[in-house]
Amino acid sequence: MLNTRKCGEISEEDFGSEQTLCGWLQDTRNLGGIAFLQLRDITGVIQLTLLKKKLGDNFKPWASINRESIVQVTGIVKENKEAPGGVEMLPEKLEVLNNAETPLPLGVIDKIDSEIETRLNARYLDLRKKEISANFQIRAAVSGAVHEHLRKEKFLEVHTPKIIASATEGGTSLFEMKYFDKAAYLAQSPQLYKQMLMSGGLERVYEVGPAFRAEEHNTPRHLNEFISIDIEMSFADDDVVMGVMERLIDSAAKAVAKETEALETLGMKPIELELPLPRITYDEAVEMSNGKVEWGEDLSMEATREIARQMNGFYFITKWPLSLKPFYILPDDNPKYSRGFDFMFNEVEMTSGGQRVHDVNMLRERLKEQGLDPDGFNHYLDPFRYGMPPHAGWGLGLDRLAMTFAGAKNVRECVLFPRDRTRMTP
Repeated sequence: MLNTRKCGEISEEDFGSEQTLCGWLQDTRNLGGIAFLQLRDITGVIQLTLLKKKLGDNFKPWASINRESIVQVTGIVKENKEAPGGVEMLPEKLEVLNNAETPLPLGVIDKIDSEIETRLNARYLDLRKKEISANFQIRAAVSGAVHEHLRKEKFLEVHTPKIIASATEGGTSLFEMKYFDKAAYLAQSPQLYKQMLMSGGLERVYEVGPAFRAEEHNTPRHLNEFISIDIEMSFADDDVVMGVMERLIDSAAKAVAKETEALETLGMKPIELELPLPRITYDEAVEMSNGKVEWGEDLSMEATREIARQMNGFYFITKWPLSLKPFYILPDDNPKYSRGFDFMFNEVEMTSGGQRVHDVNMLRERLKEQGLDPDGFNHYLDPFRYGMPPHAGWGLGLDRLAMTFAGAKNVRECVLFPRDRTRMTP
C-alpha cells in the first residue's frame, strides 16, 4: 500500500506518530506564513498544516498544488481542536502522484449547484462529493440485502440471456440489434426464461441483472437500461410472493438503517416498516382516486397521488382487471380480475407481479385474447406442455428502490452512468 492509514481513520491514538496518507487535495487556504490543505479519501478529510518557517523552499510549491490532484503525504499527526475531526498532520514529505488540470469541469466542494446533465458529463468528479457518494452507499446496502435475503429464503441465483431472438412478451418497447446476419433484441426482462426454469424444477430462482426498455420516457423515474431484481417461485400464488416482497423490503430497510453516516449526509431518516404491508384492491384504489380514473383504466399519476394522500409508504394494489395485465398473468376466480398486483411507494409504482398461467391451453387462449399468435411463442410454450407447476413472481427495479431509500428526486442520482433516451455517454 502507498499509505499507512486512511484520512478518516486518524484519531487521538495516532498523536505523535508518523503516518503516510494518500488522497485528493480538496482545498488550500494560504495565509502567507502558514497554509491549510484539506486531503480527502473515501473515509473522510484531514487537515495538512504547512509552516513556511519549517518547510522553507517546499512551502510555496506545496501550497500551490492544483485542487483535486492526487498526493501522497508523510508527516506527524498532532491534536488541533480547530481542525476537522480535531486532528492535523504536519507534512515532512509531499509528492504529487497525479496533477489535476485546471480549471475543473465541475466543482467538488464549491457551493454552486450544477445541473444534473453537467454533473453526469463529469460523473468522475461528481462522485467525489460526499452527498453524491452517499447515494451509492445506500444502493450497495440495498443490493447486498437483496442477495442475502433471497438466499436466506432458499432462492437460487441465476442469469438469463440478454440477447433474445424475438419480442417474446408481445411488447414493442425493445431495442433491436444486429446479431451477426440476423436481427435480435435486448431483453426487457427475464420473465419468460425464469418461468421456463420453473418447468426445470429449480422451484425458487432469482436474478439481479440489466434489463432494457426502448420507451421514450423522459421523467425522473425512468431509464432505458436498469437493474432488475426478479424472482420466480413454484407452488406459490400471488399472496405468497407478495410476502417475499415485503420481507425483502424490510431486510433492505434494516440494512440501510445501518448506513448512519450516509443517511445523515443525505438528511434522511431510516424507513421503518410494520409487516404485513397494507393491501388494497384495484376497485378500492379507483374509489380512493376520487374520480381521477375510471374503472378499467390504468392508474394515472394524478390518481396515484390522490391514493398516496390516503396511504403512507409501501403498499400493494391487488386484483387488477385482467385486461390490464400481460398474457401470462392468471385470471382470478372472477375472470374479470387477475392475480396480478402492483407494489407502490406513495404515488410511485415500484413493481408489478402476480401468479402466472401454468396451463398451456389457457396460455394459448390468453395470447389470442391479446392479439398474439400462439405459434410465434412455441419455444416459450413448450415447457408448459411437459409439467409446469403453478408459480408466481415479480420484478423490482433496484435503481428505483435505491432512489426511494436515499430520498433522491431523480433516479439518475442513484445510477452511476445512466442510460436514458438522450444519454449514451459517459
